[in-house]
Amino acid sequence: MIKLIVILGPTASGKSYLALALAKKFKGYLISADSRQIYRGMDIGTSKLPQSEYQGITHRLIDIVDPDQEFTLAQYQKRVFSIIHQQKDILPFLVGGTGLYIKAIVDNLAIPPGGPDKVLRKKLEQKTNEELLRELIKLDVAAARIIDENNRRRLIRAIEVCRTTGHKFSQQTTKKKPIVEALQIGIKLPREELYQKINQRVNKMMGQGLVEEVKCLGEKYGWKIPSLSAIGYKQLGLYFQNKISLAEAVELIKKDTRNYARRQITWFKKDKRIHWISNIRVAGKLVKEFLK
Repeated sequence: MIKLIVILGPTASGKSYLALALAKKFKGYLISADSRQIYRGMDIGTSKLPQSEYQGITHRLIDIVDPDQEFTLAQYQKRVFSIIHQQKDILPFLVGGTGLYIKAIVDNLAIPPGGPDKVLRKKLEQKTNEELLRELIKLDVAAARIIDENNRRRLIRAIEVCRTTGHKFSQQTTKKKPIVEALQIGIKLPREELYQKINQRVNKMMGQGLVEEVKCLGEKYGWKIPSLSAIGYKQLGLYFQNKISLAEAVELIKKDTRNYARRQITWFKKDKRIHWISNIRVAGKLVKEFLK
């Protein structure tokens, strides 16, 4: 099996910088495990690192599809396994906070088969996130607990699988024989410190031009595409549709991001294989021992 280092944790915890530092130290490369950083043009709101930070380190699966294109979990899994097999001599660092992306790779999930039901999807696209979540709760309460309520794409896919296969979505992601031997390192921060970092990062995003980024995307694609239901984009979308004020949008981004961070922590706590660390020195020692 190919050795893989996973750097995970809640949003704003510093995953990208830790992974980048370790990739430089151990001459590796990065693979994104962020379901929003795959989209082109969604840069500020997804906290993509500036190119100047990389210094020769490759970061794969960033900017691979347009915001109005579909990209499934199965496609993600296939891409990652293809990348790590093509670069067997270089150490891969899988970095991000999308728990299902990470689980699909570490545990080699058997992802539900079948293509999209376009008629059903068209109907589901007319529903709000809250309506989708209520419907999923009726069909599969276990799936509803683990899927981010702001992730329209995953909510719709889960409902689609339940309806078209007659089986629960949560029961169809069984594990196959592992392809990678993974060391999972999680960044642990005190809750208040994490919330402070989240608030500071939102303020920084606003200063970097998040409002203009969201405006351009909304004008180009409209406000109904699933990718623009992401935190930051959804709330500013409401502002541009004259439903809330800019100040309300900013406070809502901070609140929803904090709630999302709590859900991420809950998800990751279930995996007892994760080594939780608070500084880079410990992370470096863990990687060094793992590679022995």
